[in-house]
Amino acid sequence: LPFIQHYDRETVVIKYGGHAMGEESVAKLFAADAVLLKMLGVHPVVVHGGGPQISRMLDKAGVKSSFVDGLRVTDAATMEVAEMVLSGAINKEIANWITLAGAEADVRGVGMAGKEADVRGVGLSGKDARLITVEKAVRTRKDPGSQIEQAVDLGFVGEPTKVDPKLIEALIYADEDYVPVIAPIGVSKDGETYNINADTVAGALAGALRAKRMLLLTDVRGVLDAKGELIREMNLAQAREAIASGVATGGMIPKLETAINAVESGVQAVVILDGRRPHAMLVELFSEHGAGTLISA
Repeated sequence: LPFIQHYDRETVVIKYGGHAMGEESVAKLFAADAVLLKMLGVHPVVVHGGGPQISRMLDKAGVKSSFVDGLRVTDAATMEVAEMVLSGAINKEIANWITLAGAEADVRGVGMAGKEADVRGVGLSGKDARLITVEKAVRTRKDPGSQIEQAVDLGFVGEPTKVDPKLIEALIYADEDYVPVIAPIGVSKDGETYNINADTVAGALAGALRAKRMLLLTDVRGVLDAKGELIREMNLAQAREAIASGVATGGMIPKLETAINAVESGVQAVVILDGRRPHAMLVELFSEHGAGTLISA
């Protein structure tokens, strides 16, 4: 009970992606847990990715993909497919799973404090109500021959410059129980559509919403030390050291960078955890030891 009171009426931003999103049975469990969080008085906000699904659709369409530092180079044809997959198929499916789980909870009479359960998922992208304004992402890489830094054109890949959380706040504080589900697509000032890294979107949104927690659901246990043991807690200095020393490698580096930026922008703490583990979010929020690596100031 103390843990539930700790998060009462607090916002928790959940980045849902990777293999945690791949299987229907796992997706249904995730949706049921998101519904339970809402019924316990927490305000969950879901941000999802969809890299593997985009890759599959691009293969079907015969569009070739390339990556720079883990970011997909996104030309106009790729952007069209990315938006179709992210804002269309995936976004509405997750929102629908949450609505179905909410209806199931209602049938079972799982309402809290005499209140009926009627939790509903609402699918949005950063294009809705000017939620996420972006500018074109700029990346450089060293030319192998001359060792000179050269700009790399990633195409329609954006970095958030402004997050306007009013629409999300209207949904989470409404009398009805809505769970916003957000696709990582944004719009530039001149109206162009851009693909955004979903971890980056989750961090920017968590900062704008002053979230108590941001949960990065991934397909590893958390940050591992040199011996492969789970690091349960890190401060910002230790997170930076893990990147600099090479303890954190590959896809963990951008996750730690996102966590550092989120905490610096006002999020109380970020947790990197394995989203494939049953009820990972509940274990993290409502048990003493949590489920992954907690990063705080």
